Amino acid sequence: MTKTAAKRMNVFERYLSLWVALCMVAGIIIGKLLPGSVHGLQQLEFGTGSHINIPIAVLIWLMIYPMMLKIDFGSILRVGQRPKGLLITLVVNWLVKPFSMAFFGWLFFRHLFLPLIGQQLASQYIAGVIILAAAPCTAMVFVWSYLSDGDPAYTLVQVSVNDLIMLVAFAPIVKFLIAGAAGLEVPFRVLLYSVVIFVVIPLGLGAASRALLIRSKGVEWFERFMARFHPVTVLALLATLVLIFAFQAENITTRWFHVVLIAIPILLQVYFNSSLTYGLMKLFRVPYPIAAPGALIGASNFFELAVATAIALYGPGSGAALATVVGVLVEVPVMLSVCRMCISTRHWFEPVPSVSSAAG
Repeated sequence: MTKTAAKRMNVFERYLSLWVALCMVAGIIIGKLLPGSVHGLQQLEFGTGSHINIPIAVLIWLMIYPMMLKIDFGSILRVGQRPKGLLITLVVNWLVKPFSMAFFGWLFFRHLFLPLIGQQLASQYIAGVIILAAAPCTAMVFVWSYLSDGDPAYTLVQVSVNDLIMLVAFAPIVKFLIAGAAGLEVPFRVLLYSVVIFVVIPLGLGAASRALLIRSKGVEWFERFMARFHPVTVLALLATLVLIFAFQAENITTRWFHVVLIAIPILLQVYFNSSLTYGLMKLFRVPYPIAAPGALIGASNFFELAVATAIALYGPGSGAALATVVGVLVEVPVMLSVCRMCISTRHWFEPVPSVSSAAG
């Protein structure tokens, strides 16, 4: 599976963890060598006390908007085809995953790791991992679905429905769980601003742009346009990570071991939720091309939104922001292992026609 993935993924996707690590090093060096300049960038906010950093907000927009262009909400019309797979995905994504992550965060940071990190950082890390788990993956899941031979049409259905639910469920779930597990104040107005700025607006613009461009230029032109957009998205992600790690330079250099500690509950919840989704798919006789993407959506996260939300709520130098960035650091190797698990167990499922071929 590793060789197959290496052939199919582009250079950026294949070595995402390496790029994140390099950005981490670059950001820390910049933060230590140019503290005055970094502090100046950190103070650029949309209004006093908003915590929405202008440079990071612009960069995250450059990441999220192209992702939203990929979403075809016409696929919602196919929701009625094989609904079991979609229902299982939604139940795990919204009724299990955020709550299991809150439990793992509370268990590890509030109890097992508390002597190593202290009470204040424990609350911040709990908040960060909750934010990370509260939004299902939007973009990279298409890569994971492709690598595991999932049904692309059904994956699009699952992602589109999750994005619509995210509009109304993300903010209240984050507020409830952070207040309960982390004991931190969550300004609901700031949380709503994050959803509007980083989900509602790019989602609306993406859907409108997609419809207008396809209608005026055609599908083939639109696909070429999306391909040209990809380098911008990549550079925006890397620049965002450099800035975040520059803002976090002091925390990381004095608490580098915390990165390892944060990764443990994140890894645990990834394998727990992917196994739960995959097992339920098997139990309810959902076909493999639907089961595999469902397990992958339940395991991965919309880390761009998570990073933006953590920064908006607690600031770019907070422990919550650091926890969401650790999620980016472990994303690729962990998801490749889930893909490998799915491929190696596909014989558990009976072969059936794909949704796309059935619809055609």
